[in-house]
Amino acid sequence: LEGRGIAGSSLIVDPARPTTRKMRLATTRNQQVARVDVERADDAEGALGEALARAAEAAVASAAVVIVSDYLKGVVTPAVMARVIGAAHGRGVPVLVDPKVPHVARYAGATLLTPNHHEAEAATGQTIRTTADVQRAARRLAEQARVDGVLVTWGEQGMWLSHGAIEGHLPATAREVSDVTGAGDTVVAVLGAMLAAGATSTEAATLANEAAGIVVTRFGTSAVTADDLRARLSPAA
Repeated sequence: LEGRGIAGSSLIVDPARPTTRKMRLATTRNQQVARVDVERADDAEGALGEALARAAEAAVASAAVVIVSDYLKGVVTPAVMARVIGAAHGRGVPVLVDPKVPHVARYAGATLLTPNHHEAEAATGQTIRTTADVQRAARRLAEQARVDGVLVTWGEQGMWLSHGAIEGHLPATAREVSDVTGAGDTVVAVLGAMLAAGATSTEAATLANEAAGIVVTRFGTSAVTADDLRARLSPAA
């Protein structure tokens, strides 16, 4: 982290847990066929859980936006989420959550959830085939989770934003899909950066959609830069 200019002062070390490792098996044509994970995923509790909650709460004090990426690895506990949401509300800071279905109840009070359409289906019991379906699922999920809004990522169909009075479909922009790994992370990252810069949820979702259209054309995990987005949006692109 330090080598990449990222502060590591808030890292919490647990000697009882291995560092999560993911091994992807792919063909010579870059088609992923399997993934093997080595991890421990039970909720961090006791002194460890309290240390995580304190670190998260302290980080919110200087944040313009909060992004919670839940990977079901034991970090996003009810206590951590409660402290993050409370601290963010106290400062008027938006909270974005890339969610997991088993934890939906933990996100109450968040600004936006960014599930993919499979997660939205599983959480709501609503099959998504049409724009009317995705609109209903997004609204239902927002009500179930008690959050302000939902941005459903919908693969080749693009995205659906449901936030307050805003309801809208954003068509996919990818010209060719190579690998969807990291697309959801890209969406929530660009969404957060835009909201922190003062964009509306519609503006933020529009740019996040463009960023997703870039990252899925690349094999493996990939970061989308500001220059990538400028090139994508320039008239000559």
